[in-house]
Amino acid sequence: MSELVIQTRDLNKKYGGRYAVRHLNLEIARGEIYGFLGPNGAGKTTTIRMLLGLIRPTMGSIQMFGKDLKKDKLNILRKIGSLVEYPSNYGHLTAVQNLEAVRRILDVPKSRIDEVLSIVSLTKEAKRPVKGYSLGMKQRLGIATALLGNPELLILDEPTNGLDPEGIHEIRELIRSMPKQHGITVLVSSHLLSEVEQMAGTVGIIREGEMVFQDTISNLQQQASSGFRLVVSEPQEALLLVRGQGYAGQLENGGLKLEQLSDPEVALLVKRLVDNNHAIYRVEEKRQSLEDIFMQVIEQGGFQ
Repeated sequence: MSELVIQTRDLNKKYGGRYAVRHLNLEIARGEIYGFLGPNGAGKTTTIRMLLGLIRPTMGSIQMFGKDLKKDKLNILRKIGSLVEYPSNYGHLTAVQNLEAVRRILDVPKSRIDEVLSIVSLTKEAKRPVKGYSLGMKQRLGIATALLGNPELLILDEPTNGLDPEGIHEIRELIRSMPKQHGITVLVSSHLLSEVEQMAGTVGIIREGEMVFQDTISNLQQQASSGFRLVVSEPQEALLLVRGQGYAGQLENGGLKLEQLSDPEVALLVKRLVDNNHAIYRVEEKRQSLEDIFMQVIEQGGFQ
């Protein structure tokens, strides 16, 4: 079993009579990119603030690197780099000067500044005032700041929010490089599944403060209800044959709509139809998009 970098148990955060996070069991393994998904207001940022020790849980426990956050907070936080919401930089200073201010607090070698600027591809822009940077460049500088302390875990809250397509691509590629090239585990939150699916191997979907799905992207895809549509000659007679073989089906737009079948079952069914003198014009697999699945989970609170 993979070592868990983050593990929460029955994590709750309550404001007045309302739960922002409720009974959250988060599990993130070392070396993975974990996509933390949910609509705005679902509880993602509240969860991240609890993981970073910025706010206290109402109830529940947080284990990070195998240690209790409440009991070993400083040692744990030294292993974490984070970018929550928008990066905070001094616009009149250069990238190097901004990083130097943080470096002194962290007490890391000066050489680390050049290293993190190289990682985020800002070496050529290092001595320009940050106020002239694009939003994407500012985000990359924010990630460089988070990397200064050589963290084992990087926590990024909506890092592509507000970026143009080029900026989104840059941040996405940067995040994807973290585990393999730098050995860093990444937790990245977003309200856009289309972004996360291009970076993460595992996703957790949160809805109204509660986890409604936590598994790999590939298993999320398999949760989609899929089926087949056959375009055949004499569809009414073909439907009788299909039902006679024990498969559920119905007529749809001049073709046959069938339930989910395995590849061998599809091949056998096509052979039966051909053997009974039916011409097969088209075999189409029907599968929901990941966005459709995501919306189903968010609207229904899980798979029905």
